[in-house]
Amino acid sequence: MANIKSAKKRILVSQTRAERNKAIRSGVKTAVKKVYAAIEAGDKTAAKEALLNAASTIDKATSKGVYHKNYASRKISRLSLAVNKIA
Repeated sequence: MANIKSAKKRILVSQTRAERNKAIRSGVKTAVKKVYAAIEAGDKTAAKEALLNAASTIDKATSKGVYHKNYASRKISRLSLAVNKIA
């Protein structure tokens, strides 16, 4: 355990940020699952709506520094490709 006051604070701050990041990541995973669930069901309109929601969630996570911008771009691109493939 840390003895210095600033080190103790850093531990608390890092725990708080880790919890926040975990919650944001969880939200992104849920949004992505909804997209894939709509694709599996073959519902194109629901998939497009879920894609818009997922893209928004991923972009918000990226702006908060949870994900790298290239990761977010790649994830959204792959989701878009999957949605566009359903007939």
